[in-house]
Amino acid sequence: MIQPIYLYGSEVLRKVAAPADLSDKAGLATLVQDLWDTLDKSDGCGLAAPQIGVSLRVAVVNGDVMEDVYPYLKGFRRTFINPVILEESATMCEYNEGCLSVPGIYADVRRPETIKVEYYDENLEKKTETFDKFAARMIQHEFSHLDGELFTDLVAPIRRKMLSKKLLNIAHGKVGTAYKAKIK
Repeated sequence: MIQPIYLYGSEVLRKVAAPADLSDKAGLATLVQDLWDTLDKSDGCGLAAPQIGVSLRVAVVNGDVMEDVYPYLKGFRRTFINPVILEESATMCEYNEGCLSVPGIYADVRRPETIKVEYYDENLEKKTETFDKFAARMIQHEFSHLDGELFTDLVAPIRRKMLSKKLLNIAHGKVGTAYKAKIK
């Protein structure tokens, strides 16, 4: 079911998400489906459970929406349940990020170029994979949400100050989106 996306200023976006209970298979299946349904209607490339008001360590990413720019992402779709980054490369890369919870704002963010992740997939199978390039970027962005962090927290302090008025407007509901959204 399509859920509203919580916007900047919502408390749930600032909480460290709790581990998902792997024994609650039906609840996890519903949450994962809600994330995919909501993401598919929002034109984003990733979504974390806190963004739909559920403070659990679950996220989804869809590289298909970026395949025109990054052809290697065609068919790249992942569900991450209780993910843990095991390794990060020392090599960093910078990219201009945006976020469904922070509509209309984009800023350069530095993140590790390559990551190794352990997680459970939608079938509750444990996996370990290494990701690089834009796949690593999408995944790290969503994992930041699981730690109560937004991409705007990671930009240079002067840039964050420059964005403060726009962020305040979002927090006060002075923003439009093409998808269901709420602030709470």
